[in-house]
Amino acid sequence: MGMTMTQKILAAHAGLPSVSPGQLIQAGLDMVLGNDITTPVAINAFQKAGFSQVFDKDKIAIVLDHFVPNKDIKAAQQSKQCREFACSHCVSHFYDVGKMGIEHALLPEQGVVTAGDCIIGADSHTCTYGALGAFSTGVGSTDMAAGMATGRAWFKVPAAIGFRLTGTLAPNCSGKDVILTIIGKIGVDGALYKSMEFMGEGVAGLSMDDRLCICNMAIEAGAKNGIFPVDEVTLSYLEGRGERAPRIFAADPDAVYERIIDIDLSAIVPTVACPHLPENTKPASVLGDVKVDQVVIGSCTNGRMEDMKAAYQILKDHPVAPGVRCIIIPATMAIYRECVEKGYVTAFIDAGAVVSTPTCGPCLGGYMGILAAGETCIATTNRNFVGRMGHVDSKVYLASPATAAASAVTGYITAPKEV
Repeated sequence: MGMTMTQKILAAHAGLPSVSPGQLIQAGLDMVLGNDITTPVAINAFQKAGFSQVFDKDKIAIVLDHFVPNKDIKAAQQSKQCREFACSHCVSHFYDVGKMGIEHALLPEQGVVTAGDCIIGADSHTCTYGALGAFSTGVGSTDMAAGMATGRAWFKVPAAIGFRLTGTLAPNCSGKDVILTIIGKIGVDGALYKSMEFMGEGVAGLSMDDRLCICNMAIEAGAKNGIFPVDEVTLSYLEGRGERAPRIFAADPDAVYERIIDIDLSAIVPTVACPHLPENTKPASVLGDVKVDQVVIGSCTNGRMEDMKAAYQILKDHPVAPGVRCIIIPATMAIYRECVEKGYVTAFIDAGAVVSTPTCGPCLGGYMGILAAGETCIATTNRNFVGRMGHVDSKVYLASPATAAASAVTGYITAPKEV
């Protein structure tokens, strides 16, 4: 029986000729990731278990991105613990204020992860790196601790759902509209512990930023991971930035999928996930009566350069509506700098928005944009659960950067073409 792309990567890292869905395996790891919230828990577990050294200082990444620059004493203590651990174990990939970025944008940008890797991270959106043709998935902090010590992790091999993409996206649509459409179609548990594997002629028309966004939100459909084939777009992105040579795996012609879902990209419209689940999707064009108090453009889902450009294309000619707070957060320092050099930051400020250094911040209700009772936010983040961005009586709508920027201009949820 043929294997899917994910199954081939797992087999290779387990040293097995083949694997099948449901099989329990132990696989070697190319990267173990943690952030300023999850790493301290992992450090405590690491020390409690009696481990004295990490398996490979070059295969661990610790990124301070959730509450940095530190928002309070607790955040400062957590960051300090991460710094001391990284220093004592000579962790190569430690990213602190000034060099950090939102982890799932930073690691691909810096070449820390590459095609064919097997990656775990103590953050649910670690599935982002499937865009590069890697197997990557989120784990708990205790699994991170074990991974840092042993370089290995246990997995149950996932079955797969294939998403066959055809057509091309309209100019006002992006990867965020694709993944919101898919989650709206299959539900937040529609791919529970499955591998979401993207295929078809439509893949070629998706940029790397689109793919990173789509894989980032695979977890919002319950998936174990999301993954794209390695093609010219992938190899062009990886060229000159990878620390390791990419390993290219492709699904067998007779690979078995639980089902194949056809997605016509040309039929996708600007899409919004309404409160309080990512599956509660509607076209942005039918939500024009929803007034917004806040707009957030950023996060590990949509803080990349194409996202900043989409916001700039709208805000450079239109001011933010009175009474709307528009917060823009470039995902890495390199993206922040490019926004400065291209004049995007000036345009954002002139439009009435504020621009932050990289941080997850408001996405998880951390800081830099907490909502009060009764307030409504449209955000390019990945979750809109009750209380996700602040008060339990607030509401969060999820959308693409273009839709979010258009909504900032009108003060109501607005499709990009309507501005």
